[in-house]
This record gives sequence, structure tokens and C-alpha cells, in this order.
Amino acid sequence: MFDILYTHNDFLIINKHPGVSVHKDDGDTMLLAEVAKASGDSQLYLVHRLDKMTSGILLLARNSQAASELSQAFAKRLVEKFYLAIGTKKPKKKQGLVSGDMERSRRSAWKLINSHHNPAITQFFSASAKPGERLFLCKPHTGKTHQIRVALKSIGSAIVGDPIYNSASQADRGYLHAFALAFPYQEQTHQFLCDPRDHLALGEKWQETEIQQGIEAWLQPWQLAWPNIKK
Repeated sequence: MFDILYTHNDFLIINKHPGVSVHKDDGDTMLLAEVAKASGDSQLYLVHRLDKMTSGILLLARNSQAASELSQAFAKRLVEKFYLAIGTKKPKKKQGLVSGDMERSRRSAWKLINSHHNPAITQFFSASAKPGERLFLCKPHTGKTHQIRVALKSIGSAIVGDPIYNSASQADRGYLHAFALAFPYQEQTHQFLCDPRDHLALGEKWQETEIQQGIEAWLQPWQLAWPNIKK
């Protein structure tokens, strides 16, 4: 269900496994309650969210004061987030920026549209994978629902195993992983990375040779030459 990666007096960093809901729904066990049992906390606070499909780094506050400070860092866009994804099909471009407003599509899906009133903004690099697939490193600058999943579909490379945006793709999971997180807390910058190759519960495709080579080149995602975005 999860691994505790780091324990601070005021927060925890966990690796959420795929298929685990952050909220209690569909009869799922409440993730925060299970983590609190393991960490010995009476209460934990959710600072940000991951989709049920998405694995990887989740930051949990251990007291209300820390929750407030960390939530403000997210709200002010002081947090750097990096995700790994494996896409099906060759993308329209190998790196760049996906930007646009998002609106409800059918059922639980969203879609990207051409207007830019309150756009979802995602930068990405990509690397080769198995024939017919592509490995992505994504840096979202906003926190919209399904943002990366919709962005990759919009460039023609929907995520392997994504039940909503790539329902024809059969895999052991939807391959989107919260890879790294950098955030300020009490005048100090904290950086964490969760390499999916180190956790067998995160899916078999991360162990593929081509995927491993791509990840190896991105182990310091905050130091890569991300182009500046014009405001």
C-alpha cells in the first residue's frame, strides 16, 4: 500500500503504491489512517494529492501548523514536482510545453482546449523506450486534476495502462509515477526522489532496459536544463 521513505519531525514522505486511493472511496482503506498506524501519529494531514492510478512521492504533514505552511508552499507554486510516465505511441514532439485550459469531457475524463484563461501548464522531456512506447519526465507547473494524463494524450502518447485515457492499453498498472519533489520548509529546501526501479510493487515496466537507461539520466531532475516559461 505504501512505503515510508523519510520521517521528519513535522512531515512524512511516503511512496504510495498504484491502485491505492488517497481518499476513502469504494470501500478502500483510508491511506492516511494506515500510514499513521505505521508512523505512530495520532493524525496526519494531506497537503497535496495523487490520483489512485499514480504511484510515488506523497508529502504528509504531522501537525496542523506544518500542514498550513506546506499547503501555502503548494498554493504559491514554490514546490517543484516531477513525474515519470510511459506513453504509448510516438508523441507529436519529443520535448516541450503543453499548455491550455482543461474542461470536463465524458464521465470522469477531462480534455485540453485551446483557450488559456486558467491553463494547465506541463513541461516535459522524453526518451526512447520499447518500440511503440516512450518514456516521459514531466514537470507540471499547475496542479489540475488528471493534468499530466491529459497533456500526454494531447500530444498523441496516452499513458500505458491508463483506464480512462487509454482504455485499450493492457498493463499491470497505469504508468504514472510521482518521481521527485522539492519544497521549502522553515527556510530550508528539501529534495526527495523515489526511483520506481527500487520498488517491485510499482510495476514491471520500470525494469525494462530502455526505461532504466532513461531514468538513469534524470536522477537529478531539478538540475536539468528546463527552459524558462514566459509568464
